[in-house]
Amino acid sequence: MKHLKSSLSDLRRLFERTVTIRDIAEPLVSFDSDHDAAAVRRFMEAHSFDALGVRENGCVCGYVFREALGDGLVRSYTRSFLATEVLGESDPLTSAFKVLRDRNQVFVTVLGRVGGVVTRADLQKAPVRMWLFGLISLTEMHMQRLIREACPDQGWKRVLDGDRLTAAESLFKRKIARNLETDLSDCLEWGDKATIFWKTPKLLAAANLPSKTKAKELFRRLESLRNDLSHASDIIQGRWPELADRAEDAESLLQNLESTSLSGKAANL
Repeated sequence: MKHLKSSLSDLRRLFERTVTIRDIAEPLVSFDSDHDAAAVRRFMEAHSFDALGVRENGCVCGYVFREALGDGLVRSYTRSFLATEVLGESDPLTSAFKVLRDRNQVFVTVLGRVGGVVTRADLQKAPVRMWLFGLISLTEMHMQRLIREACPDQGWKRVLDGDRLTAAESLFKRKIARNLETDLSDCLEWGDKATIFWKTPKLLAAANLPSKTKAKELFRRLESLRNDLSHASDIIQGRWPELADRAEDAESLLQNLESTSLSGKAANL
């Protein structure tokens, strides 16, 4: 069996050290507090901004929502920054998912002062997509490891229907013909691995999933996200706040799989 070196902790360390909120944040456009509120609202409408920063004495001290602006000066509509809606520029990307779960934007401090903003649209950017794809890919790697451990001598073949098994065997033969180092389980697609998991009690237990129905739904949603990521499709439209939930689900599933070893134990198929 190939030694699986990758882990969720490795993935987290990679992104926490090299990719942070800073890499998806945009500069926070701001106006002086004595600016005309109606004019600022027109500017925001023209640029599709929902929120802008407000400056006092040259420093951003708060923000305004476009829909709240009416007559008078901007300072009359200024809101103070709450700790729950501000992240540091060096915070990990996962922090943005948690905050944006219930609000449209999160403000970002730069050198100790608010100077940036992240919106849900920024979750479409490459660093976020890389993190999500890496999370799902690691999950699939651990699914394959546990399938090999739980089902020795390719016992998993009994739970796949004929067409899916034939497809895996055909791919296996093509790889062998090209002198590629592989085995039959390497030729399983995500859906095949998911089927083996929800049809195998010990694998279902290893994933800590309460039922076959819940498992099938989770694997289906993760596969859909995986496909959209690999084809550079929109991952926000029609998938929010589900996207935040799926990221948490994938992280939880991966943690469960990482902590489980079924080596030497055959599953009851």
